[in-house]
Amino acid sequence: MGSIRNKTTLIILLLVTITLTACRVSFTMNGASIDYTKTKTIEIADFPIRANYIWGPMQTIFNNELKDIFASHTRLDQVKRNGDLKIEGEITQYQQRNKSVSSEGYSAQTELSMTVNVRFTNNTDHNQDFERSFSAAASYETTQSLNAVQEELVTQMVKEITDQIFNATVANW
Repeated sequence: MGSIRNKTTLIILLLVTITLTACRVSFTMNGASIDYTKTKTIEIADFPIRANYIWGPMQTIFNNELKDIFASHTRLDQVKRNGDLKIEGEITQYQQRNKSVSSEGYSAQTELSMTVNVRFTNNTDHNQDFERSFSAAASYETTQSLNAVQEELVTQMVKEITDQIFNATVANW
């Protein structure tokens, strides 16, 4: 009886070992799922500001962060034209509004929001092409001036939007 049990255990262990060594698990820590045999380059256009209300440095912060996320999280070469992938668009909205009111009837919090319109073209698979808007918002206490918090909040919103764009274009979530 012990001999059969030992043989069965040995066979099961052998099958599990063969199965585990035969399977190849592949994943990336950055979330990108790109077939680098087909897709080697990306073209990222500078996004102009088309919003009514603007803050000048916002355009540079956004454009740099968008290019940086693809440079640091993929092996794609960034090119000026004819990329396998193409990302272009514009910053369409940047505004602030009262978010909450204090018991005295004054604004207690202000919300700053930003929206970016993106056109994505995948020249290796046009079924993945899209045009879509991405948005983010951040709040600050009205006791602070916008000038004091604007850079930090814009940087935070830009990070959130560029993460959304990255996920929508190459992470295939």
